[in-house]
Amino acid sequence: MLLYLHIPFCDSKCFYCSFCSYTDKNILKQAYSEAILKQFEQEIKRFDIGEKSISSFFVGGGTPSTFSPLLLSPFIKKITPYLAQNAEITTEANPNSATFDWLFGMKELGFNRVSFGVQSFDDKKLKFLGRAHNAKQAFEAIENARKVGFENISIDLIYNTKLDNKKLLLKDITTAAALPINHLSAYSLTIEKNTKFYKKPNVQKESLYLAKYAIKALLENGFCQYEISNFSRGYECFHNKRYWQQDDYIGIGCGAVGFYKNRRFYPSCDLEKYIKDPLLKEIENLSEKDLLLEKTFLSLRSNIGLELMNIPLHVMEKIDILSREKKGFIENGRFFNSNFFLADEIALFLNS
Repeated sequence: MLLYLHIPFCDSKCFYCSFCSYTDKNILKQAYSEAILKQFEQEIKRFDIGEKSISSFFVGGGTPSTFSPLLLSPFIKKITPYLAQNAEITTEANPNSATFDWLFGMKELGFNRVSFGVQSFDDKKLKFLGRAHNAKQAFEAIENARKVGFENISIDLIYNTKLDNKKLLLKDITTAAALPINHLSAYSLTIEKNTKFYKKPNVQKESLYLAKYAIKALLENGFCQYEISNFSRGYECFHNKRYWQQDDYIGIGCGAVGFYKNRRFYPSCDLEKYIKDPLLKEIENLSEKDLLLEKTFLSLRSNIGLELMNIPLHVMEKIDILSREKKGFIENGRFFNSNFFLADEIALFLNS
């Protein structure tokens, strides 16, 4: 069982961000801290959670580093009996708000992994993306994370902006490789509705060439690709990998989705509505076809591969075709995709 907590507060809205987040409702933080406790009490029953059954806990956002450890402490105390021994406990953070004191406070609460939204070490690119930090702050945040005792540190990078070229990407990647991190996520810029970038022309480069160059540079600098956007240097994110294997997960907080067996739960993304009634959720029932489609999409994006047990005959016939065409291979009862860039196309082919 996985647990995800969403912190919807931000100090600024990045130009590409479509997540459920608010920059003008900090006054509601205390009420939010109380609401997430109420929701978790309900989910204990809905998900039939036993002691030590939560294998990983991930705090995302929004910007978790705008939410003080003091406000988070009651929730941590509540969930602690349900956390497995040696559970992976991750928090996201932004370099400008992840102060030494905040990082120290999170480490004291039991967090053993931190993921920084760095996006770039180029100040011009950071400003273009609408980021609230500069490169110097990113270096300081990572250094402080090590000082307070975090051994597992990850960063995010974004590529395929209109500013990107081989030189800039290589500089970002070599800079990252020189830092004390053991994980990196590299995302191609996508333009979503209801973002500042959506109404701006020419903000991205949809360049497969640059994407392949970025991956090649990451591999040459000591990172191993284990998912289309995720790279390990000795540590693969357990929480992410279990998502891709369709583990059940509890979503706590405004806009945090949950999944249990064949049902998906959607809380309100309206902060005031969520605080007023954190127990109210829309439920989506998924068919066997829906579940197989999701399983195929998720597994072929990573080195987990598609488990072939109970796969329908018509899908197996298509897997045989792909294997013969060298677009994938079967090993130990799983089908693996040979090219992550073709993951979605292969998944659609298998489920057509």
